[in-house]
Amino acid sequence: MKKTQYTGVIREYDMHSVSVKVGYGFIIFLCILMAVIALFPLVWVILAGFKDLKEFMSSESLLPNSFDPAPFILTWEQLGIAKNYLNSLIAVVGSVICAIIFNGLLGYGLGILKPKGYGIVKKMVMLSLLLPTTISIVPLFMNIQNLNLGNSFVPLWLSYGANAMYVILFVQFFEALPHSIIEAGHIDGASQLQTFFHIVLPLSKPICSVIAIFAINATWSDFLLPYLVLRGASMQTVMVRLFVFSTEQTVNADAMMRSVVFSMIPPIILFFIFQKQLTENAVSVGIKG
Repeated sequence: MKKTQYTGVIREYDMHSVSVKVGYGFIIFLCILMAVIALFPLVWVILAGFKDLKEFMSSESLLPNSFDPAPFILTWEQLGIAKNYLNSLIAVVGSVICAIIFNGLLGYGLGILKPKGYGIVKKMVMLSLLLPTTISIVPLFMNIQNLNLGNSFVPLWLSYGANAMYVILFVQFFEALPHSIIEAGHIDGASQLQTFFHIVLPLSKPICSVIAIFAINATWSDFLLPYLVLRGASMQTVMVRLFVFSTEQTVNADAMMRSVVFSMIPPIILFFIFQKQLTENAVSVGIKG
């Protein structure tokens, strides 16, 4: 059987050196230590969810006395979060579509078409990265109300369809694409929109995947805009429901811990499903950029 050849920074023959072995072991130790530090809060919250209020307040042990799922079932029924999961899913799907299409179209114009004055627009997009997001909340909310878009998911979708960081990522990726392919589409009679949707966008799967992950994470964890826009219990997203749940007088610390676990489950599942695509696409984008 052919022996596997390693082509990383530390090659197989480097491991014969004692200093390289020590350095390699130290790097592995640091990686394990950072992983433990990063995962400890998540593990603690999950284990704390199995404790009742008395055990949660008095026990100093990390592990619960039992792993009975009954407290999670009770909190799920109290929280009534199934509808909120659906609302968050609607917000996430629409935000991902808008983040890719609208930001991609602007990136296509700045990175490939480059019309007269595109440099000024690009600088304005870059300048907007310096502005804190919170200062735009008031004018954004006023515009939403003036357009009668309140109590609707549309403002959430459109807010991620105008993201300066996503535009810059698209521009950097599009500038690295071979222009011969785009010119071939124009020769075949494709319009600019047809070129974007049928040629450029299919070639941009790596950057689209990265932006989709960013948009999913940002939309799922967003609280302020859904809280301001979506009115009524039937429209609440998961994060808004957790806030409302925490303000109820009957909620204890242990129940709040379990509700936090419910909010973390979908992102964790998505990470384990798409972790390979995320790392591969991030490396691909870095090389192309």
